[in-house]
Amino acid sequence: MASDGGKKQFWKRSGAKVPGSIQHVYGAQHPPFDPLLHGTLVKPGSKPPTTPVKLKKVSTFQEFESNTSDAWDPGDDDDELLAIAAENLNTEVVMETAHKVIENHSKLQEQHKFQEEHLQEEKQVESAELASIACGDNRLVKSISEGHTSSSSDNASENTSMQRSQSLPQTSTPPLVSGMADCNTSVTPALTEREASRLDKFKLLLAGPNTDLEELRKLSWSGIPKRVRPIAWKLLSGYLPANVDRRESTLQRKRKEYFAFVEQYYDSRNDENHQDTYRQIHIDIPRMSPEVLRLQPKVTEIFERILFIWAIRHPASGYVQGINDLVTPFFVVFVCEYIGEEEVENFDVSSLPEEVLQNIEADSYWCMSKLLDGIQDNYTFAQPGIQKKVKMLEELVSRIDEQVHRHLDQHEVKYLQFAFRWMNNLLMREVPLRCTIRLWDTYQSEPEGFSHFHLYVCAAFLVRWRKEILEEKDFQELLIFLQNLPTVHWGNEEISVLLAEAYRLKFAFADAPNHYKK
Repeated sequence: MASDGGKKQFWKRSGAKVPGSIQHVYGAQHPPFDPLLHGTLVKPGSKPPTTPVKLKKVSTFQEFESNTSDAWDPGDDDDELLAIAAENLNTEVVMETAHKVIENHSKLQEQHKFQEEHLQEEKQVESAELASIACGDNRLVKSISEGHTSSSSDNASENTSMQRSQSLPQTSTPPLVSGMADCNTSVTPALTEREASRLDKFKLLLAGPNTDLEELRKLSWSGIPKRVRPIAWKLLSGYLPANVDRRESTLQRKRKEYFAFVEQYYDSRNDENHQDTYRQIHIDIPRMSPEVLRLQPKVTEIFERILFIWAIRHPASGYVQGINDLVTPFFVVFVCEYIGEEEVENFDVSSLPEEVLQNIEADSYWCMSKLLDGIQDNYTFAQPGIQKKVKMLEELVSRIDEQVHRHLDQHEVKYLQFAFRWMNNLLMREVPLRCTIRLWDTYQSEPEGFSHFHLYVCAAFLVRWRKEILEEKDFQELLIFLQNLPTVHWGNEEISVLLAEAYRLKFAFADAPNHYKK
C-alpha cells in the first residue's frame, strides 16, 4: 500500500491532478465544485439505493431470450440454452448459463488472437481481398496499407467512388424511411450472410407505414447496421414518430424550431452573463474525438452552437464538461447518412451543402436533448446523479467481485477517482468512438439505457480488467491503469461480450439487491 508521503511525491513530480479527476465547469451561475474534495457522496440524511430496482420481473427463459434478442451469435451454446427453454429459471441457472456463453466467446477471442500471431501474413492477404470486394467488384490489392487499387476494367467505378467523397450529395434531405446509403455508389466490404440477413430484417421493419418501435428495440439490442443506423437512432430516441407520413413534417418543424433558437439566443454568447459558459465550450471542443474531425472549423462552429443553445435553454444545469462528448456520436452517425461508406474521420464536412449541414446540426441537437432529458441530474449543481451512480457501482462491485473491491480499498483507490468520468462521459473516453456508437445501439434499445443499464455496463467493464487490477500493487500504477485502459483495438466483438455480461448482472441483481450481501 502506498504511503501518503509517496502519493504526495508522485503528484508533485508529475505536476498532475489526482488521476481520475477532471475540471468540472457548470453554467456561469454555478461556482466550481469538485466531488473528490467532498467527504460525502450524497446529501446528509439521504441514503442512496444499493442497486436499481428492476422494472419488470422476467420469470421464463423465453422472456429472457426475447429481451436479449440475438445478443450472442448462434452457435454451440444454443443447444444448451434450448434444452432448458421450457423450464422456469432461477437466478443461479441464468447466471451460470450466461456465464458459459460469455466464457465461450472469450475462448473464441483468444483463439482468434493466437491465430493472428502465427498467420499474420496470410490474414493480411485475406483481409485485403475481402476489402476489395464491393457490389460485385472483384479487384485485388497488394496489402491493406497500400489501400484499394482498381484494375483497368473498373476505372469508371473507382472514379465514381472518388468523386463522391469530394462532391456534394445528390439530395439535401435525408431519406425518411430507410436512411440507407446506396451501396452502388461507394466501395463497401461484402456483408457476411448473417449481416445481410440482419440488414434485411431492419429494412423490412422500417419499410412499413408504422414502425413497430418495440420490435425495433429488440432488433437493435445486438447492434444496428451502419446503413440504417441514422433513421433507427432518430426513431429510438423519440425524435421521429413511428408513422412514416408524419416524419417529414416533424423534421421540418423541429429543424425550423432549432434555428429559431439560434437566431434568438446565439448572439448573446458574448454577453457578460454568458461569457464563461461560451468560453468553456470553446475550450472543451478541441478535446473531442475523433481527432481529425474536431480540427475542422466547420465542425467546431456547429458544436459551439449546439452546446450553447442547449446550455441557455437548460439553466438548471447550464453547460458542464462532458456534455460536449455526448454530441459526437449523434453528429458522426448523421454525417454518415450522407457520405456512404467513407470514413467520417477523413471526410471534409464543409464539402456538404449548407442545407445538409443544417439538417445534421438540428437533428444532433434534438437527439442529444432527448438523451440528456433522462440523465439531467448528472449535470445539475454538484452532479448528484453521478455521485449516486458511483456509490451504487461501488456497492455492486463489492458483491460481484469482492476480491477486486477489496484490492482497490486496500490500496486506497476511491471509485470517484476513476468512475466519475465513466458516468460523466458514458465511457466515451474509455473506448474508441466506434465502440461507443455500438454501445449506444443497445443503450437506446434498453429502458433507461443511459442511466439504469449503464451502471451494469460499468460494473462489467471494471471486472473485465480484474487480472490486471490484481497484479498492480501500487496506488499510482492502479490509478494510471484505470485511467488508460487498453481498449484502442476493441471492436464489436468485445462490446458484445461486455453487454452480454452487463445484461447477466442486471438480470441477477435488479430483482435481488441484497442477494450477495453479507
